[in-house]
Amino acid sequence: MNKASTGHFFEDFALGQILYHAVSRTITEADTSLYTALTGSRFSLYCNKEFAQQLGYEKLPIDNLLLFQIAFGKTVDDISLNAVANLGYAEVEFLETVFVGDTISVVSEVIGLKENSNGKTGIVYVHSKAINQHGFQVLSWKRWVMVHKRQEGMQNMFAVEPQLANQVPFENLATPQPFNAAAYDCKFSGENFKLNDYEVGEWIDHIDGLTIDHSEHTMATKLYQNNAKVHFNQHQMSSSQHQKRLVYGGHIISLCRTISHNGLANAQWLAAINGGAHLNPSFAGDTIYAVTQVLDTQELGSGLGAMRLRTLGYKNCLWQELKPQFDRAVEGKAQLPSDFVLDLDYTVLIPS
Repeated sequence: MNKASTGHFFEDFALGQILYHAVSRTITEADTSLYTALTGSRFSLYCNKEFAQQLGYEKLPIDNLLLFQIAFGKTVDDISLNAVANLGYAEVEFLETVFVGDTISVVSEVIGLKENSNGKTGIVYVHSKAINQHGFQVLSWKRWVMVHKRQEGMQNMFAVEPQLANQVPFENLATPQPFNAAAYDCKFSGENFKLNDYEVGEWIDHIDGLTIDHSEHTMATKLYQNNAKVHFNQHQMSSSQHQKRLVYGGHIISLCRTISHNGLANAQWLAAINGGAHLNPSFAGDTIYAVTQVLDTQELGSGLGAMRLRTLGYKNCLWQELKPQFDRAVEGKAQLPSDFVLDLDYTVLIPS
């Protein structure tokens, strides 16, 4: 008997199934340095110890997207090793501040299952939770992923699709203790725009682009211990539809967050991801750009506010070229162009 695991196929999942993901991860300074090197993230709270201490932290917090990527990577072996694609996210909540030295463990529950009519794949819905070494939940998220079947054919199973909230309400957001907004100094971010400088409905063209190279997205996938075949196994992907590896969608999220620094530099804390979808695949050689629309704002008190944002990531073209096509798609007169790779609805905390 071969002791190597082939991963879970669609038939292996059951509603209510609990999956305890192996290989808990202690986050190191090397992880944070490599994350910065691979994404170019410039948010001051995660790279300036003096600034973090001014805001009340004894040491640098971990970037919440790094936490998400590492926690997500824990789930791949049990959930998406045999995935066609990760389809979306909902109700992603960052609940506690995480620091270098913290150890993260992850557990997931299967909350929905649906066969696809092609008889080859099915959709698996899971609710995953990341817990630190003290037993505190630091991150919670739901996602749905299309997974290959081990054997083609319909099982004619009853479909269960969970009801997912389209937003984490502002009043439910966890504030990043001990964040002292009164001590916030914009000189550390390089921009003066705070909550009240943004208008609901306005678009921000972040201008900057980041080109993905082979080594970068491969290294990112390895950093997160994400062993999904579609991202790192060129031998197997050479016979796929695209005939090459796909860039991990989480890496695209991190790149778009990095790009958004130009215009949102004071949106230091990612509090929640309300929903998101990877619209089209990205590959090595693509150049990623991003624009953001302000959807809603709210004062939270103590000098801190919340801003709900929608960031669109797109590749190999400029916003002024895409916007007319995007406007027609919004009006229902055309499809969204294939240049778009990410549609992310999320909430940040920002000084007011």
